[in-house]
Amino acid sequence: MRNATRNPVVHFEVLGRDANALRKFYGEAFGWQLGPVDESPLQYSMVHLKEGGGIDGGIGKAPEGPGHVTFYVGVEDPQAALDQISRLGGKTVQAPVEVPGGVTFALFADPEGHVVGLVKD
Repeated sequence: MRNATRNPVVHFEVLGRDANALRKFYGEAFGWQLGPVDESPLQYSMVHLKEGGGIDGGIGKAPEGPGHVTFYVGVEDPQAALDQISRLGGKTVQAPVEVPGGVTFALFADPEGHVVGLVKD
């Protein structure tokens, strides 16, 4: 078995049409304590699960469409990772962007169209 400690999954998101209903559902289903809702159009709330051995995540409103679940892989250089992904048949969905708080992320689609996130580690 290969060493899986390089580029671990570090974050998840659940985005959908009704952010409040999703927060209530996941909070009650799993006992998650969600943080305050931010002021962005995503109505984003963080859930911190690292202390219990999990990964942190967020629940909010999808910008369009029915919503989705995305996991994020930690990488040193999101653009270099996108370049490698492109060579392997994937496609860039969102070029690297820095969001408030100093987090840089990007999105790609694998060869079958599954969207996965990258976050600068």
